[in-house]
Amino acid sequence: MLPVTVLVSYTPGPLLEEALRPLVSSPLAGPIVYVGREGIVLNGAPRPLVTGSLLSHETLGPILDGIGTPYLLLLPGILPSSYGHQVLERLVGTAESSGTAMVYSDFYEVGRQGRVLHPLTDYQLGSVRDDFDFGAMMLFSTAAVRQARERYGLLPDLRFAGLYDLRLKVSVDHHVYHLREPLYTVAASADAPAGKETLFAYVDPANTAVQKEMERAFTEYLKRIGAYVPAARLRRLEPGPAPFPVEASVVIPVRNRRETITQAVASALSQEAGFPFNVIVVDNHSTDGTTELLSGLASRHRALHHLIPGRSDLAIGGCWNEAVQSAVCGRYAIQLDSDDLYCGPGTLQCLVDMLRRGGYGMVIGSYTLVDFNLEELPPGLIDHREWTDENGHNNALRVNGLGAPRAFDTALIRKIGFPNVSYGEDYSAALRICGEHRIGRIYENLYLCRRWPGNTDAALGIDARNRNDAFKDGLRTAEILARQKRNREE
Repeated sequence: MLPVTVLVSYTPGPLLEEALRPLVSSPLAGPIVYVGREGIVLNGAPRPLVTGSLLSHETLGPILDGIGTPYLLLLPGILPSSYGHQVLERLVGTAESSGTAMVYSDFYEVGRQGRVLHPLTDYQLGSVRDDFDFGAMMLFSTAAVRQARERYGLLPDLRFAGLYDLRLKVSVDHHVYHLREPLYTVAASADAPAGKETLFAYVDPANTAVQKEMERAFTEYLKRIGAYVPAARLRRLEPGPAPFPVEASVVIPVRNRRETITQAVASALSQEAGFPFNVIVVDNHSTDGTTELLSGLASRHRALHHLIPGRSDLAIGGCWNEAVQSAVCGRYAIQLDSDDLYCGPGTLQCLVDMLRRGGYGMVIGSYTLVDFNLEELPPGLIDHREWTDENGHNNALRVNGLGAPRAFDTALIRKIGFPNVSYGEDYSAALRICGEHRIGRIYENLYLCRRWPGNTDAALGIDARNRNDAFKDGLRTAEILARQKRNREE
């Protein structure tokens, strides 16, 4: 018996045969199952085709039932243009020696810069995003797949999240192995058009049906691994007796933002609120004239506090810790990035009103994407309506961010703190908070988020993107473990 069934998503065209020829000529390649929505003709002759989508349980279920080989090689999307030496032997050998249920590998991309390595990130407990990048090839152990299906069943009516649901169920009892070796080559994807914003799938209204399915599969997974938190268990936060110098503080961490910091400070100072507030700018040792601008502004505005940390090793998260731990911080701490603006004078009042009213540990508003000149960029308003009061705190572990502007109860955020990083520091705090406390959402526009080359996440290379993704996966791992521990102790 040949050990590998090849399952491929069929796309019409002459490239399919060319892409599969080196693979299926391997002595380990067994049956080939084509899945698609159009009739298939190869070498001038019709071939059997399973009609449907590889993302659907309705399609996957019968295929998985009929597999007679120890392994299943899945090619769910873009097909490799070439393969390394003995690619199936390397995948199967790794699965055999490691005893893992699933293996994926690094690869090469060929584009305008020639052939470049495309490394992937290691899989961990928190690698639960539905868009986790496994590359173009995934090898599954048939025994592990069948065990997962028999033990946990399949959620019905999953048209888009079937493969995601299967992957999560397999990972409950088995390891997923990342082979740090480029085993194949794909054509590099075309660059996004200039000025276009890459929108997270979970905030795109066009993907609502898909995301609801993903959330349903993920919620069942959390229940299965003991990390699900019922909404009724979230605690209402009561105001503490500790005195604060003002009711709210707008917190602006900054380093070298001479072009935008004056506008950001003016936006904060122009807020109209029925309570005393101040603005705390943590100037992280700027060298471009930002410090001098802030010194001048602070001399003219008593409500503006210009803090320069004693340490020189702080990232954005460390600057936030400096602000919320300072003696001048108010009862509530409200975020404003140094290149962004509030959309009007009522933002601060709106956020604080909701914090007071709902007993929330954190409140998050909605924002509009704009360019440097404040002209709106597609898709415009980002309101995170995927959030629900019943399950948003669980689904937060699946998505990659929760939005802006963010407002915190200062007493709570002082206890939790931020990691000293410049990426994901806000996500870390939000995950910690929503595991035990309620988060409030405001769906009207409160904030203008600039997208321009000065953004800290602009034009990241693959290594930087992988570091960021691995960091957030690590945050999710830590929070899943924390929720499992609290559930065991309940």
